[in-house]
Amino acid sequence: MASDVPAVLNAVRLLERIAREWPDPVPTGTLIEELGLNRSTCYNILGTLQRAGWAATRGDRAGWWLGPRLLAVAASTPDWVGEIVGQELDDLSRRLGFLVFALRRHGPSDYAVVAKADRGQGVRMTVGVGDTFPFSAPAIMRAFHAWSDPDEVDRLIDKHGLTAFTAETKVERAALRAELAATRERGYAVSLREYEPGQAGVSAPVFDAAGRVSMALCSLAFSSELDERNVGNTGELVRACGVRITERTGGTLPVR
Repeated sequence: MASDVPAVLNAVRLLERIAREWPDPVPTGTLIEELGLNRSTCYNILGTLQRAGWAATRGDRAGWWLGPRLLAVAASTPDWVGEIVGQELDDLSRRLGFLVFALRRHGPSDYAVVAKADRGQGVRMTVGVGDTFPFSAPAIMRAFHAWSDPDEVDRLIDKHGLTAFTAETKVERAALRAELAATRERGYAVSLREYEPGQAGVSAPVFDAAGRVSMALCSLAFSSELDERNVGNTGELVRACGVRITERTGGTLPVR
């Protein structure tokens, strides 16, 4: 019987250890100590995994988390949850005529696209599975954190900051708290020209069995297609899709 290849075995051990903390990062020192690896060997393997897109970091002090390419591979693997999400996104995109996609937390701050559907016609906005959005991407961040403890949200904002992507982005704490409250009330988040001047988005959560936000659904369109006139109807359709996925996957809806 052929023997194990040490470098491959250590790469697997590193990824498994990083995956245990997902979506939080694991410090390099923890990986070296717990797995008993030589420092140079550990850095070389992590560097290789990073270049392949299977691991990610923003510097040694930030720690390591799973990379977008690995997440894309995992998301493409047939499973019953993925099939449900795919079915619902396809139906939602057909009804809206817009791009729709699902995201999960990625690393300490970002969100990664894990599935998408686009039944629109003509020139369209697009994203790819594995693409990431920053912590303060308006609609997405509000869908993920509107149901979180307010003190925890403040802590995350202090740590990661709020980016004024456009002149209309709400970055004042009072304005953001109002948006989070409105998101909880109606069940979906709205971003009109806050991420890009010519772009609008609506996002809604999917909840796990403990009633926590496990995923967010997002629909993006040009501002000429999605604005104050139709954002309410679009938001309700995205919210309803999130509810269906929650129910079909055994999640628990919070009291609105």
